[in-house]
Amino acid sequence: MQARCVSASLVLVFFSVGVTAQTNSHTAPPPLPPLVGSIAGHPGWPVAKPEDVKSPEAILDAVYDVISGGKGQARDWNRMRSLFIPDARLIPAVTVADKPAHTDAIILTIDDYIARSNGRMTANGFFEHSIHNEVEQFGNMVQIWSTYESRHNADDPKPLARGINSFQLLNDGKRYWIVNIFWDAESAAHPIPRKYLPK
Repeated sequence: MQARCVSASLVLVFFSVGVTAQTNSHTAPPPLPPLVGSIAGHPGWPVAKPEDVKSPEAILDAVYDVISGGKGQARDWNRMRSLFIPDARLIPAVTVADKPAHTDAIILTIDDYIARSNGRMTANGFFEHSIHNEVEQFGNMVQIWSTYESRHNADDPKPLARGINSFQLLNDGKRYWIVNIFWDAESAAHPIPRKYLPK
């Protein structure tokens, strides 16, 4: 009799666990909070000059202008910030020092980029401009493949570096914003193809 009661109890426990598990598996997860855009989530972000953000070409020119300047010349970093969505990323492709055949991507926020670039730019002088742009647009999304040249002085006969900046832009209906810049420098192993150079 006792054994039969124990068996009946085990069946009831097993059945209860099964029903509970079955019930729990159909319980809806709690709703996720609504998504907030990068621009909407940062209402105090620096305001851009309208002429800087009126077109893809204008915002490119503004980026190159704000990072360029002679030795000792301070950069207007709030102007720089105003060109980007607050959560934008600047991403250089970098060859790993102890693995020359391996390249990695370094993910920088705008403030990371400023902290790492400001001293070097103002100490040595730095000028960068585009020499050829390929622009593609669909809806509110713009992709620009911008070939650049960099110099310490604006009148240096030869650039110290060349490469390609890949810009991703957002058109919010009133202005353009930079979402990301991903870039790689030219090297002997990877010269810039002729199609991305001035005709």
